[in-house]
Amino acid sequence: MTGARRQDGGLIDRTCPIDFTFDGRPCRGFRGDTLASALLAQGVRVMGRSFKYHRPRGVMAAGVEEANALVGAGEGGRYEPNTRASDLFIYEGLAAVSQNRWPSLAFDVGAASQWIKRFIPAGFYYKTFFGGPRLWRIYEHFIRRAAGLGAAPTGAEPDSFEHRAAFCDVLVVGSGPAGLAAAKAAAAAGARVLLVEQDDRLGGSLLRDGATIDGVDGLAWAAASDAAVRAAGGRTLLRTTAYGYWDHGLITLAQRLAEAGQPHPDGGPVQRLWRVRAKQVVLAGGAIERPLLFAGNDRPGVMLSSAVRTYVERFGVLPGQRVVIATATDDAYLTALALEAAGAEVVALLDSRGAGAPGLAERLKTPAVVHLDAQPVVAISGRSGVTGLKALARGRPLNLACDLICVSGGFTPVAHLHMQAGGGLDWSEAFAAFVPGPARQGQISAGAAAGADGLAAHLDGGWSAGVRAAVLAGRSAPTGAAPTGTGLEGSGAGAAYALASGADSKTVFVDLQNDVTVADIDLAWREGYRSAEHLKRYTTLGMATDQGKTSNLLGLSRLAEGEGKPMRAAGLTTFRPPYTPVTLGLLAGEATGAHVAPQRCGPLHELHSLRKPFWQPSGYWLRPRAFPRPGETLPQAALREARAVRTTAGLTDVSTLAKFEIAGPDAAALLEMVCATTVAKLAVDRGRYTFMLREDGLVMDDGTVWRLGPERYLLTSSTGGAERMTAHLSYVRKVLGPRLQVSVVNVQEHWAAAALAGPGARDLLQGFIGDAPPRHMSAAQGRIAGTPVRVLAASYSGERAFEVYVASPDAAPVWTALADAVEATGGALYGLEALELLRIEKGHVEVGAEIDGRRTPADLGLHRMLNPRGGYVGVQGLARPDLAADGRQTLVGLESDEPIPEGAMLIAASGDAPQGHVSSAAVRLSAEGAVALGLLANGAARLGETLHAVSPTRGQAATVRVVAPHFHDPAGERYRD
Repeated sequence: MTGARRQDGGLIDRTCPIDFTFDGRPCRGFRGDTLASALLAQGVRVMGRSFKYHRPRGVMAAGVEEANALVGAGEGGRYEPNTRASDLFIYEGLAAVSQNRWPSLAFDVGAASQWIKRFIPAGFYYKTFFGGPRLWRIYEHFIRRAAGLGAAPTGAEPDSFEHRAAFCDVLVVGSGPAGLAAAKAAAAAGARVLLVEQDDRLGGSLLRDGATIDGVDGLAWAAASDAAVRAAGGRTLLRTTAYGYWDHGLITLAQRLAEAGQPHPDGGPVQRLWRVRAKQVVLAGGAIERPLLFAGNDRPGVMLSSAVRTYVERFGVLPGQRVVIATATDDAYLTALALEAAGAEVVALLDSRGAGAPGLAERLKTPAVVHLDAQPVVAISGRSGVTGLKALARGRPLNLACDLICVSGGFTPVAHLHMQAGGGLDWSEAFAAFVPGPARQGQISAGAAAGADGLAAHLDGGWSAGVRAAVLAGRSAPTGAAPTGTGLEGSGAGAAYALASGADSKTVFVDLQNDVTVADIDLAWREGYRSAEHLKRYTTLGMATDQGKTSNLLGLSRLAEGEGKPMRAAGLTTFRPPYTPVTLGLLAGEATGAHVAPQRCGPLHELHSLRKPFWQPSGYWLRPRAFPRPGETLPQAALREARAVRTTAGLTDVSTLAKFEIAGPDAAALLEMVCATTVAKLAVDRGRYTFMLREDGLVMDDGTVWRLGPERYLLTSSTGGAERMTAHLSYVRKVLGPRLQVSVVNVQEHWAAAALAGPGARDLLQGFIGDAPPRHMSAAQGRIAGTPVRVLAASYSGERAFEVYVASPDAAPVWTALADAVEATGGALYGLEALELLRIEKGHVEVGAEIDGRRTPADLGLHRMLNPRGGYVGVQGLARPDLAADGRQTLVGLESDEPIPEGAMLIAASGDAPQGHVSSAAVRLSAEGAVALGLLANGAARLGETLHAVSPTRGQAATVRVVAPHFHDPAGERYRD
């Protein structure tokens, strides 16, 4: 494809051609081109299809406010959907594709939806998708296919993302004249300045409009200002968007180190998220031009006036040859002058105001083309692009042939960061738009973002903002004066919100990205959705990736008209971050794969690795799930290991259990507050099972407590709950018992532990320590492999068992000795999967399964263990009537001759409401069939009932019998002998 519309001039590097593809077609541009400018240069008018009606859409803007030209960029895992063509700088090998069309952009079957649009008005889904579950299965298929614009990538992300933190005195957002003046002033005051710009070049409006500042060319002044900021110790970040302003001066930035779909040339991160703490922030993000309301205003060839000027002056691209300009501002006259200078014919300039731009209209080659008091556009001709229009000028019809319509309905200050920081908005009659009002944090708006107009106002306001920010940050005001400049005209303010008379409101688009029309807004108003927030949600106005950049005020104007109120009283929606989209990969940063959460390896990890186990994350820790023999699957290995524990002996690593040493004169008093069971009466070297409650009376965790000395205890709890228990102990110690003389030390990593279980465990342990092992729930000390150990007799498997504690650095020889002895007797090492089978058969509850944050001690059958004297955390919560109400789900056992699906709903008959669920399920170790633990409404009174365990998501079901939740040795004889 050739650059048929490429002109001389511009800021692109014509010595560096770049080849890329669009929908598989080879294209060429130059370094500095965006995808939009490169495609426009080659005559491409249609770049995408609209969301709802699949109407052909072309580029309308030149920045992040682009609502039409959304493309997918990259391939495989690098594919990034919904990328704005005007914000994607081309690179060698770029593969871009249009979106929301099938089978092709030129012929899209989805465009047939335009013929049925009368049946799919705003909010139609709220009135259409009714019915039972069977109908929803049908609806869901079509809803999912229609949802979204671009397709999500299916491959794994091959690139990395990075998070960084930074601190500064003054953060300046935007590098136009106001932003550069602010940064220069703050730097001159000695402030540490961070200047961020979402473009790949500094200058803002200077990139399209020539100016002279302090006697030099505007872009040269911009470069010199940047150099001055850097020389003063400041920093500039290009391709960086400030997307969120949070509490306490925290601003989040998204920095692109490579373009969408592009790998980093040096293999580094492709994007970087900055968390910046700034004492003061200057917001100089400029203003966004608004389109006009007329029938067919979404056609390819209808563009924002300032965007057209950007393509002409910055990129050397002429978007059209015969141009009509419809405006309510002086700024569009600058576009007319730029187009004429580039060789285009300005057919007409339709100014809806009664007076044109003084001094600008006369500079046109043919001033007679200016028509005042013009009704912008009545109708447009052309299907895949503008070919002509009909307008009215002082009542006189105008039929004009054209291929480009430039529109300028006024400018909206970019105030989203100001609002995110808690600032308010005031209505400006001059701009007919909202401008930043009082600030709540350290933000100062400047330039067009503050409602200023013209170069002089931008420079003066930016300098003043920079000085003020530096002083508020603790610096002294600089001695210099604000920069002065000439050449950059003001926009002339002005605004046009009115709809051309006689226009079909069904074809007048307010939100071009979401296909929201004037008719949709009128319908929402008639149906009672008259709040700005309700209107947004009912019509989708200002939602999705666009966030209403060009549409919000147009929609509010129509709402205000219906209400008969001025626009300032119509309300405004909330600007939630991110205003400009960011990728999920950026938010995740390094937290991918094994780095999603911190991952720890226990003291015996290397020994386990030699046996090549199946690994399982447990909290922060990586634990063996099973130790398979050659050719064994996970279920086979787990079943073998569990049966070895039942028949002979088994050894498992329990080093990662949470462990806390509690010592001092008031150690028992603290534990009586933390534990819901009696603790103070424990004798030295004795222990007991215990559990802990939240303040609302629900079970939080369980474990064991051991008295190691007169004033010294050991408390254990679950691996996954270690962090939660640490916080809970700290709260009780500091808040509920601040006067207690006690210390609490987390010793989770200090002690390694191995659990030796099975009928042969007692004899095996006695062979090591010489003396008889301690009886159940007793403790003793000894030596194994010459290493001091502490033995705690406690069982989680239902068999005679001992937990052997040893200092973590000395754990390897102890584990090796025990493992060799176990395997020599025909026993086995076992992992978490076998432990799960054993504990389910025994009826032990587990945190996360049965202890799920919703259960009381009575629900789990633990109420008889509660300390009758009270005094523990949660005792007041247990007094709430609802926690003892009839119908609560309580722990039961379930038996079946067939596999029981874990997580299944428990129902009495098909179609009934669920009465509970299966919390844990396993195969029976000592007989045929399956067993499970579950939570069932009034479960204790329903033993013997037959129910159905149904899992629709898995397509599994089983008939189950409700029994007591103890399938193995319910009297506990096997571990007490």
